[in-house]
Amino acid sequence: MLTALRTGEIFPTMLARHIATLDHILKGRLTINIINSNLPGVIESPELRYKRCCETIEILKQAWTKESIDFEGEIYQVKLDTTDPVKPYQQNGGPLLYFGGISEGSKEVCAKYCDVYLMWPEPEESIYATMQDMSFRAAKYGRQIDFGLRVHVIVRSTQEEAHAWAQSIMSKFDPAGFNLKERTQDHKSLGVLRQDEIRAKSTSDYLEPLLWGGIGRARSGCGAALVGTPEQILQKINRYMDMGIRAFILSGYPLIEECELFGNHVLPHLSTVKLSMVQGRTPVSEPVTPLTTAVLR
Repeated sequence: MLTALRTGEIFPTMLARHIATLDHILKGRLTINIINSNLPGVIESPELRYKRCCETIEILKQAWTKESIDFEGEIYQVKLDTTDPVKPYQQNGGPLLYFGGISEGSKEVCAKYCDVYLMWPEPEESIYATMQDMSFRAAKYGRQIDFGLRVHVIVRSTQEEAHAWAQSIMSKFDPAGFNLKERTQDHKSLGVLRQDEIRAKSTSDYLEPLLWGGIGRARSGCGAALVGTPEQILQKINRYMDMGIRAFILSGYPLIEECELFGNHVLPHLSTVKLSMVQGRTPVSEPVTPLTTAVLR
């Protein structure tokens, strides 16, 4: 389970307890996606949000790994003996922390504190450049990070069927009428604007072969899908893994039906493993060489 948590909504020590309890309920199957966006209805400076995010993560790590919390920050000041059930089920530092964002502040938070840098779909060249940049940033802190990709999937027996379904799910979309995307809080975020920019340069909404960005016209966030036959989708995922991506967060429309199609036609051909089993959190002194272990979340 990948649970999204926005920092600033819950006091960090209570948040540490919530996460630890949930981790015990799930027997260590919990991962956390740290969110650093504005709270609904509240506009704050990015500098404040990044500072609060960093302090929250530092308190979480103390709560999960030490016998007491002793933290003196600009936003939070905490001195507290930790008590059960603050310690998570996962005793190697707690659940893995995922983090996404393309701003300088977001990249630095992830490089310094988190385990997995989560990306939205872009052309391969752009993705790989980001991975190299993040590896160097993490190495500055004596760390290494893994990489994850959030993307939709449309898999069908033939390429024609896959393309037809992609067009069908957008066939009723009227940009001049009701557009849910424009009503989301993040529709003007740097990440969403970048997705829009890449799609604007595309041909027929295809950012590159097999990567269709049409869905980004109607929703914010992840705005592209892998579209093709089982063989084509498998080839593309293997390509991503060769680049060093080890975690994939996949979805489709409608969700259950697309999960079943992917599970029947693609998943049997992929080796999967829990990422924390191969993610040692070992500090490194040089940039990371991309890894190739196949992981699906």
